[in-house]
Amino acid sequence: MKLSQSRLTSQGQVSVPAEVRRRLGLAPGSILEWSEVGDTVVVQRALRRSSPEVHAALFPEGTPLRRTIAELKDGVRRDIAKRHARR
Repeated sequence: MKLSQSRLTSQGQVSVPAEVRRRLGLAPGSILEWSEVGDTVVVQRALRRSSPEVHAALFPEGTPLRRTIAELKDGVRRDIAKRHARR
């Protein structure tokens, strides 16, 4: 069943039809995922991630060592000094 259609611009952009935006609950800034299923490409609204999923993505080797606020501030200070050092 065809819901709607869009035209691809010369810059590779596609407008999402209003009916599709309403059905998927899309708003400006929404993320769309493009998946390949056999010989078909499926576009869907990206799902929200749970805290454990985000944590696993950020720390694939496991939970990092605990740091004090002073240690964190010192690390930020060193990183800024390193990035902005005159060469």
